[in-house]
Amino acid sequence: MELRHLRCFLAVAEEENITRAAEVLRLSQSVVSRTLRQLETHLGVSLVDRSTHHLHLTAAGVLYRPRAAAALAAVDGVFDPAGLGRWPIRLGQAWSALGDRTSALVRGWKRDHPETPLELRRIDDETAGLATGSADVVILRGTLPPGPWRHRRILLEPRLAVVAADNELASRDSVTLADLARFPLALNSRSGTTTVDLWPPAARPSEVVPVHNTDEWLVVVAAGLAVGVTSTATESAYPHPGVVYLPLTDGPALPVWLVWPESATHPEVGTLIRYIAELVTDAAPATSGTAPPGPATSASSADSGR
Repeated sequence: MELRHLRCFLAVAEEENITRAAEVLRLSQSVVSRTLRQLETHLGVSLVDRSTHHLHLTAAGVLYRPRAAAALAAVDGVFDPAGLGRWPIRLGQAWSALGDRTSALVRGWKRDHPETPLELRRIDDETAGLATGSADVVILRGTLPPGPWRHRRILLEPRLAVVAADNELASRDSVTLADLARFPLALNSRSGTTTVDLWPPAARPSEVVPVHNTDEWLVVVAAGLAVGVTSTATESAYPHPGVVYLPLTDGPALPVWLVWPESATHPEVGTLIRYIAELVTDAAPATSGTAPPGPATSASSADSGR
């Protein structure tokens, strides 16, 4: 087996199509298909379900993808001349990071761990770059995606409703899910935590406006095309003159997790996890809903949050 087998598998996993994967790799379709079969034969499992028009990973492929990505990222890092100096640790996040604690994290880590630069990366997918090997530790909210992860819950964030500044709800002190159900709902299809399942089946919003990231979500809400639901971290990370953030009185709190691979990809992963857990605990007042940092567990046993 060679690195080309991993690159081929990861390209197919990303593109969900042999033709597009071949274009990305600048190889023929036959070479990509053959290379993928060689990897599957070596592992003794099927990694890709070829029974549909768009290829999908099998259960084994889902578990194998982050391991392959981490291995390839490590090798690429070893051969990168820019990496001969200090080895940065990569913290992935899809939106809001740690909210109003983000600056304190970046400043504090630089002060206390100058030998290990911290790279804060925004990656708009459900694992914030963990599945692609683009991050060593990630901040995720809501229900954890399946994968060979370890995790630690660090916060419970209150939910907020978000409406356009000229929306009829904007002048209220708080709103309910029923208030929001009368309007179209903006949903981030890649990394969002809100779904229509947040509402009772008989009282859900009748229209959904899909978006692909937080920036698009804010534009849609500010334009009055839809309302949104998020957590308190978004209000501090994304202030916007065209929207109003309102307490959502009957929205369940949103769990915030630190998640990392079972086999750590950086020697300071444990140090960063402890540093963040201590930061959010020290910064949070007793009534904030902060969960005491507990021991790391596997993702399969995580509590869920919508």
